[in-house]
Amino acid sequence: MLYDDLQKNYALNEPILISEIKLDGVSMNNIRQQVKRLVDSGKLKRFDTGIYYLPAPSLFKSGTAPSIVKVIDCKYLREGQACCGYLTGVAFANQIGMTTQVPMTYEVVTNKAKTEYKKTKLGRTNIILRKPRTAVNAANAKALQLLDFLKEIDLLAEVTGAELSQKIRAYMRRSGVLFEDLQPYLPLYPDKIFRNMYETGLLYGISA
Repeated sequence: MLYDDLQKNYALNEPILISEIKLDGVSMNNIRQQVKRLVDSGKLKRFDTGIYYLPAPSLFKSGTAPSIVKVIDCKYLREGQACCGYLTGVAFANQIGMTTQVPMTYEVVTNKAKTEYKKTKLGRTNIILRKPRTAVNAANAKALQLLDFLKEIDLLAEVTGAELSQKIRAYMRRSGVLFEDLQPYLPLYPDKIFRNMYETGLLYGISA
């Protein structure tokens, strides 16, 4: 019964949080027992504690697995269908073309973080969890994500000057982020961010 339900609701190699599995009239203890049997039979694979996936066919004996970004999104960046976090640091800078560095550690800002800073792991990947400056939701996630980047832009961006300004503006156009979206959250950040925004042309005409 559980296997049929998972096949209907999840794609192959899509992360499945056991805490989100619901079956009418079936207890969580029973669900855990069924998950164990599916893992033992090879129909389901374990990514990490409480995280599973339906394995896709593969030519490799070890098979394939969900990408770490997919798992982070499933575990930390959403609560059901609601947005509750975002990637930051090198991972985000790489995503928007500001650096060629490949993150060895993924930094995540999430409402699910219980402390200001925590190191953990997902599978074999190092993760840093951070509490947000304000509660994250779908309406403010991109603005807060960009402000986090701007605060550390001197450490994260490999490009400078006009090229850096152009890339930031291009990203804002693509993602639909306006300067007006950033303004309400500026008081949450240290003064350093005003200098960085001025130097990148986002505060044109306003002295740092």
